[in-house]
Amino acid sequence: MPELVPILYLASQLPKLSETFVYREVLALRDKGLDVRVASVHRPTETFVDERLVQLQSEALCVYGRGFFSIWLDVIAELFAHPVRTVGTLIVGRYDALSAKDITLTGRFKTIFQNLAAISLARRVRPTGVRHIHAHFAHVPTTIAMYAARQLGITFSFTGHANDLFRHRTLLEIKLHRAEFVSCISTWHNKWYGSVLPAERNNRPVIRCGVDTDDFKPTAQQDRVIVCVARLVEKKGIDTLIEACGLLKERGVAFACKIAGDGPMREALEIGIERHGVGESVELLGAKPNDEIRTLVQTASVFCLPCRDDSSGDRDGIPVALMESMSCGVATVSGDLPAIRELIEDGRSGRLVPGGDAMALADVLEELLTDPGTRESLGVGGRERVIEEFSLDVNSDRIIDAFRAIQG
Repeated sequence: MPELVPILYLASQLPKLSETFVYREVLALRDKGLDVRVASVHRPTETFVDERLVQLQSEALCVYGRGFFSIWLDVIAELFAHPVRTVGTLIVGRYDALSAKDITLTGRFKTIFQNLAAISLARRVRPTGVRHIHAHFAHVPTTIAMYAARQLGITFSFTGHANDLFRHRTLLEIKLHRAEFVSCISTWHNKWYGSVLPAERNNRPVIRCGVDTDDFKPTAQQDRVIVCVARLVEKKGIDTLIEACGLLKERGVAFACKIAGDGPMREALEIGIERHGVGESVELLGAKPNDEIRTLVQTASVFCLPCRDDSSGDRDGIPVALMESMSCGVATVSGDLPAIRELIEDGRSGRLVPGGDAMALADVLEELLTDPGTRESLGVGGRERVIEEFSLDVNSDRIIDAFRAIQG
């Protein structure tokens, strides 16, 4: 079987601690022998301990990092070196920005700039021999990937997730039409894309965001500890979890709840903790390194992420945090969203509760905290489900198959 040509991976920040699924996919593909280069729209500024992430960070080409003047110089250089193609890319970008329906007025100007940044990126990666670009997140990274691929005369593909498809949707119909393939993180996403633009060919494979099941594996669990790992935003439903904890306290159920993550709702959640009188039981830990998060999840009695649709219509796809907890054999509770039903079968591989229903959530948490047998059964079923369908090894092979189909 012929070797695959060099591939460029592009994301908003690569690597980024909260987007483990992106850099894990890159590293898994490299482990399987693929030549994967990396680029980041914004400069990755976080501090990494893992040597492989430090290396990724140092390798990543930063699209915006050199500033507007440098981008313009690259565009001018491309105009001289490849005048016909560059003028064509500029025209297409402006036409898209002006004619697309799913874009705001501000977004139209941003798209024009992203078109310029894509031409700059194309100039910088041309010497590497990259023959395909894959973007994670369907908004800015895929916009840049689409125009950079056009400028280079190569193909592109993308993986959409959540707010990039709902709250920040941009040029999605155009991207679905032009992409060589679209990696769907769920069957629900595949069908939803079809509602935006029916597929013209069989180029929307279901490829999950995978978890390393050897890394996230069962260990000894603490007694009556609820763990949640999430960005503190409305759609994660952390306020519902805190309200449910208040109900548990009223019922006399002993528990501790540890919530890891940060975000704009932190102050509101602190007020909620005080209002429901659970300050002694519920702890907001803030952002934590990935190794600490793994230990926190592995030792939990119950993992809970009661996600829901937020007031803007944004919602989760299939949160990787759920896959990680299930891989660790921890009984997992989630909000009931369409894509999540592909991961969790209620009563078999975890529990699903209606989003925003604190009473229902408290009932499920009370059952799991007080019934070790049910916790163990759901933990076993959850790990089996992840190994079967959501492992990193299985899904890296799937995306390799998609790349091979392009190469022919």
